[in-house]
Amino acid sequence: MQITRSGTWKIPGTRPASALSAAPASGLKLLSETAQAAVLLHHPLRLKILAAMLEPDSATGVARRMKLPRQTVNYHVRELARAQFLARAGRRRRRHLFEQCYVATARGYVLSPELLGKLAADPAQVADTFSAKYLLGLASKLQSELARSADLAAAAGKRLATLSINTELRFTSPGQRAAFTEELQRAIVEVAGRHSSPFSKADGSAAEGRPFRLVVGCYPIPPATEPSSPSHPADNQERAL
Repeated sequence: MQITRSGTWKIPGTRPASALSAAPASGLKLLSETAQAAVLLHHPLRLKILAAMLEPDSATGVARRMKLPRQTVNYHVRELARAQFLARAGRRRRRHLFEQCYVATARGYVLSPELLGKLAADPAQVADTFSAKYLLGLASKLQSELARSADLAAAAGKRLATLSINTELRFTSPGQRAAFTEELQRAIVEVAGRHSSPFSKADGSAAEGRPFRLVVGCYPIPPATEPSSPSHPADNQERAL
């Protein structure tokens, strides 16, 4: 089980405060502007070029590795650099010429639900709260709210207090899974009741404190690759859980 915390969300004795402030960047960049996302998705080759430049290289070097015309790669590199997907990473000499090298500005990119406007996934639009679509809607809402909170914290020069729990489980029967769900729900309600404060006062006005959202989701892990041979009956039973 992996539990991570950031900002002011820390448990005494688990890690010194200096380690929190010295934590490296996640390497993720959120794309919330339509124009910037359009530049990246304008041509499928741009994704491949950006992936090829996770380590510093020149347009000529990438063209050589991808076996593409240098002019084509150079055009897309300029567009990616103009949209701040690529940053200058020095120059290198090749024969009698100098090549400008670039490197991707992040190790990964996230498309914000805000790009879809009113078409963004909303859990309120899904009637079946036990469905995968509702969980997808919650994930979209979480991503949207977290992005806005991160922007506000960055503008204020502060770190955002976050908590994440990531683990993998294995159930051998629907009954085992149901028992786990009921016990987990009771535990969360009990802990939240002991440590959470009311959202409003007796007169209906907003209570003190900062609201947080807790989302717990669980779903079957998809297989890494499609099996080439017929699956075992036990595997079929497990996927149906």
